Amino acid sequence: MKLRVLLVISLILMVALPVMAMKVIMVTDVGGLGDKSFNDGTWEGIVKASDFLGLEKEVVQSKEQSDYIPNLSNAAKEADIVFGVGFMMADALYKVAPQFPDTYFVGIDIDPIENMPNNVATYLFKEQEGAFLVGYVVAAMTKTNMVGFVGGIPIPPVERFRYGYEAGIRVYEELHGKTISMLQGYTMDFNDPKKGKDLALAQFAEGADIVFHASGACGNGVIEAAAEKGEGFFAVGVDVDQDYMAPGRVLTSSVKRVDMASYQAVMSIALGTFESGTKILGIKDEGVGISPMKYTKDVVGPAILGEVEFLKEQIKAGNVVVPDTQEKLDAFVVPAITLP
Repeated sequence: MKLRVLLVISLILMVALPVMAMKVIMVTDVGGLGDKSFNDGTWEGIVKASDFLGLEKEVVQSKEQSDYIPNLSNAAKEADIVFGVGFMMADALYKVAPQFPDTYFVGIDIDPIENMPNNVATYLFKEQEGAFLVGYVVAAMTKTNMVGFVGGIPIPPVERFRYGYEAGIRVYEELHGKTISMLQGYTMDFNDPKKGKDLALAQFAEGADIVFHASGACGNGVIEAAAEKGEGFFAVGVDVDQDYMAPGRVLTSSVKRVDMASYQAVMSIALGTFESGTKILGIKDEGVGISPMKYTKDVVGPAILGEVEFLKEQIKAGNVVVPDTQEKLDAFVVPAITLP
């Protein structure tokens, strides 16, 4: 709903206000474009807003972490809006932004700092909320009662996916009297699909039949592993709706609307409504969620889909608070819920 409202407001403002010629440059993390996940999703929102407004756009890909500062600095010399994409770019973005006070900087997955520069806006997500719904579906669908998790590097956004995933599994266990074990591992990388595939195959070999990944391009290998294993095995996608990547073998995806965040940021700057600071998007803001399960909803069935919708509303209402730290996960108590 909020995204639709933003679109309507944008259309009205476009009629009322001329938009200056501007340029947007997105500086990627080392993952780069082509991950079919985080970076691609962010770029999608930039393209949508830039094309709508007639802005020039460009991508600068970082090959290693030492590229962050020079890439951001060079981008700021020629662009009006510079995106720094990824948690690991935080230090570089906060070092470069004050040197270019007339350039707007937008950080995706970048935590705020004290005394935020006036030209910086960052976006964070309640990844745990979408992953909670995924965990619930996974718990309902596992036949072996063992599931897996493949993370990239255990940075906070990745870990929030895991916390929510585990919490969703726990709730299903409590409500349906099922006991489920979880395997977990990390590729320590976001770029190598082979690492994701090898780890997923190892978890499948240990007895898991569904593996959720939060590992960037490594997750492409997780999906490939599920497709290779075939019937009875599933992967779960992340960040964008990855169900299409192996129809029927990707059970669902934990969707994180990085495209919405980047779209909103460009529109706000171009239309003069920019506000510095940090915005945190969750289910209530339509910033995270679960894919519509285009290829698997018939397998999941209407009963579980109905329970997922019910839980989504419970999160929106604040009746279910999904843990976002390990400490909160350890202390998590399944709330008193009566399913419809």
